[in-house]
Amino acid sequence: MARRLSKLRQRFGIAAPRVSVRTHVPWYLRWLLLAILFAFSAALAAWIYDAGRRFAGFDRGEIEQELAKVRSDLAATRGELNSLRASANAADSRLSIERTSQQKLAQQIRSLEQDNARLREELAVFESMLSSEAAAAAAPIGILRFKVEPESVAGEYRYRVLLRASAVRKGRDFAGRLELAVNMTEDGRSATIMIPDGADTSAPAFRFSFKHFQRIEGSFRVSPKAKVGAVQVRIFENGSPAAIATAKATPG
Repeated sequence: MARRLSKLRQRFGIAAPRVSVRTHVPWYLRWLLLAILFAFSAALAAWIYDAGRRFAGFDRGEIEQELAKVRSDLAATRGELNSLRASANAADSRLSIERTSQQKLAQQIRSLEQDNARLREELAVFESMLSSEAAAAAAPIGILRFKVEPESVAGEYRYRVLLRASAVRKGRDFAGRLELAVNMTEDGRSATIMIPDGADTSAPAFRFSFKHFQRIEGSFRVSPKAKVGAVQVRIFENGSPAAIATAKATPG
């Protein structure tokens, strides 16, 4: 009996072990509290970090605003640059067109000036022809004008011949051919070439038929190193081996 009392005293008496009473909390509430605590800590750390940067003079919001402004200005500058480039290209195109038009106009002016000069020469020839019509009536054909001019390409020359048939032919056409004798010098040696050569006397470009007046134009080519002197034109009537009219000209 005494032993039982002793055990009861040890369990419920002053010498009995301490017992702590704790409230039971579910595990999911514990994890929720931990998550809230971590979120609060992260927000606090971010706020402290941002406050520190503002305190140090670095504001992310202001930097982003400045960056957005710079990007906007850059886009506007690029747009203006593209517009200026388009305007410059259009101006270059217009300038190129104007230059081409000016070149064509200058060529037309030169051509008209040449035609005007030629018409003046022909007018002078016709006037002189009228004054000497009686003296030239007996000749079957006359060379009113013969001119030779160098072209822009070395060795190329252009010739012009104006022919008049005699009035005594009573309406009959004059049919014949033209021949050129070109005197030139090359490497200190003189030579004369015939155009066309003997094997090509029937070339259509050198044959003609007319009743009153005939203008003949053509070109010939020699060596670029050759210097052309006097050029003689010879007119032959079909069936006649001898020239019935000749004239000389010097390129110039």
